[in-house]
Amino acid sequence: MTTKMTAYVFLCLSALLGPVSLAIFMLFLFFGPPNLIDLGLSEPTALCLNSCLCLAFFIQHSGMTRRPFRRWLEKYMNKAFHNAFYSIISGIILLILIVFWQQSSQTLAAATGNFRWFLRAVFFMACAGMNWSLVAQGLNEPFGISPILQYLRGKDFQQSEHLIIRGPYRWVRHPLYLFNIMFIWFYPDLTADRLLFNILFTSWMLIGILLEERDLVADFGEEYLDYKRKVPILIPYRGKRG
Repeated sequence: MTTKMTAYVFLCLSALLGPVSLAIFMLFLFFGPPNLIDLGLSEPTALCLNSCLCLAFFIQHSGMTRRPFRRWLEKYMNKAFHNAFYSIISGIILLILIVFWQQSSQTLAAATGNFRWFLRAVFFMACAGMNWSLVAQGLNEPFGISPILQYLRGKDFQQSEHLIIRGPYRWVRHPLYLFNIMFIWFYPDLTADRLLFNILFTSWMLIGILLEERDLVADFGEEYLDYKRKVPILIPYRGKRG
């Protein structure tokens, strides 16, 4: 397969799997697990399987963004394809998690009445915030489409040498993590598997923030340190910064 053909394959797969897996994940968070494959496992075994599915997603999602992995990947793949490759693998792992997730029969708590409607309203507010964050990044950037388009136009992929701060990134440093945490916890029915999911994903995101901050300091140096001093990490308590 020629490199140009590879670029088109990566472009199509990323444009399909990235948005589709994200949309299905949003439905998973809003409606709960679809329970597509009921393996008939005992409660402890089902929770153990769910934990393994989360762990596989965490290892892939965080491992592929680290500098050592990207340096290794450069030996086998054009740098312009890296983000799309990451998007494709992430989409596949995420779909596997959703398909094989085992729903618990234990309901620990359930919101009713106006409080239930409030939780649903917050979910849609978080949806708007997520869309705002993606637009601020450039809609193609989360799925690695722009670097491939540059490659197909005969342009070298250039990583930005400066921070571009706009939209919600002027309020908090990690708005995508903030809105994801809102998605996770503002769900009206707390089952045993949902509590496990919430705890594992929140812990992973907090660890991911620390790892990402370290990489950003390495990439942008004093510029990011200055941004870090001015803009809070998750809670927008200081107001918008220019």
